[in-house]
Amino acid sequence: MSFRSTTIKYIKEVMRARTIHEVIANEMREAHLRKLEAETASEYANAAIQYNEQRIDRLKARLTEHTEEGDYA
Repeated sequence: MSFRSTTIKYIKEVMRARTIHEVIANEMREAHLRKLEAETASEYANAAIQYNEQRIDRLKARLTEHTEEGDYA
């Protein structure tokens, strides 16, 4: 195939109307991708929450050890 015929074929493919099946399949792929991204963000956020809860507990214990009142003063 020549460059010209390949280019024409590509342009025709880009310009043609998509079938309902193709549109739905594209939307499904997009939905799956967004779901995976959201799950990743959720896992990261949960890990950050857990880390900070443990950090707060550790710091509270240290604060109690080093102050008479056990508060933030």
